[in-house]
Amino acid sequence: MAQAAGIIEVFGLATAFAAADAGCKAADVKLEPFDRNKPANADALPVPLIVCIKFRGSVEDVKAAVEAAQETAESLTGVVSKHIISGPEEDTEMMFGLNAFDKS
Repeated sequence: MAQAAGIIEVFGLATAFAAADAGCKAADVKLEPFDRNKPANADALPVPLIVCIKFRGSVEDVKAAVEAAQETAESLTGVVSKHIISGPEEDTEMMFGLNAFDKS
């Protein structure tokens, strides 16, 4: 059975590191590679880069990690969105390893 996945998007790379650290300390989860997105309206955002943090583990651990990450991110630059997938489909699984940090 696939591990649950927790996804949380935050403003900025420093916030992503702090939020990921909080999530990993709060629960028994593993991180997938960060992803990034510079939206078209970047100049209107608090920080012009959105970073996606992806946690993997049991449903309970992923929920705890996302909650801890959200609390940390909200105390810094903020959260764009979050979602938990309890049992990702095979096609969805393939997408978790992709990240835009590998591209210039």
